[in-house]
Amino acid sequence: MPSLKEVRNRIVSVNSTQQITKAMKMVAAAKLRRAQDSIVQMRPFARKLSQMLSTVSATADAAQTSPYKQVRIVERVLIVVVTSDRGLAGAFNANVTKATMALINEKYAAQRAAGRVEILAIGKRGSEFFNRRGFTVNGTYVDTFTRLSFATVRQAAEEIMKAYTEGRYDAVDVVYNEFKNIATQIIRAEPFLPVPEQAETKNAVVNDYIFEPSEEEIINELIPKTLKIQLYKAVLESNAAEHGARMTAMDKATDNAGELLKELKLVYNRSRQAAITKEILEIVGGAEALSAK
Repeated sequence: MPSLKEVRNRIVSVNSTQQITKAMKMVAAAKLRRAQDSIVQMRPFARKLSQMLSTVSATADAAQTSPYKQVRIVERVLIVVVTSDRGLAGAFNANVTKATMALINEKYAAQRAAGRVEILAIGKRGSEFFNRRGFTVNGTYVDTFTRLSFATVRQAAEEIMKAYTEGRYDAVDVVYNEFKNIATQIIRAEPFLPVPEQAETKNAVVNDYIFEPSEEEIINELIPKTLKIQLYKAVLESNAAEHGARMTAMDKATDNAGELLKELKLVYNRSRQAAITKEILEIVGGAEALSAK
């Protein structure tokens, strides 16, 4: 049985940890509310922009000549991995990296064997994971979530789009956590470039639109803007999902600390009782020895 001092030290340590996890849960909850508001406002805009692009693409031949819709033989691949910069969020980062590895092994196994799969990491955790495994990490955006803004994500999107049009990559995919609710995040692995054909495009009713300015100008303006918005939406989803995952993880950690405190206090009381009983027995034994003389 551990000594009373050891048990007391453990109780103090666990109690301090519980206070930290409670504080982290409250901080995550405050950040989650803001992040949730941002993604809820962004989703309708991103959806409508994609629908608009699909509608215009259904009637415009210019869409097929866009450099962002050119389908090439896939030899070089870029995977955009959206993780967090910090841990203590449960399996949030592990789920993204696991899904990315599954995507590479199932879809791009030949390219990986040839060393032609590169990673662009938005978030420190993803960069660290793939660096340790020998992947070429072609760019890391750290502290993106600290100063999360469209300008920061737009810079990343423009770099990706430029690399694709220059032929450095033949396919670009994005892997991220989609926010559903506080306790649930859905892993998404979506093609980013070439621009995938939407279901709305296949089933769209062709109407006789009058375009002003020209079809080509509208397409050339819509596609880059849609790509930037889609990447920004993915980062916003991941941001909200991270705070939800951290809030859930800290809540569970607080509950576990409470259970551990109960057990430690029980052990402490038993140890204390055993020590008191031992002292009483020693006193009684000493008194009997004295009376015997």
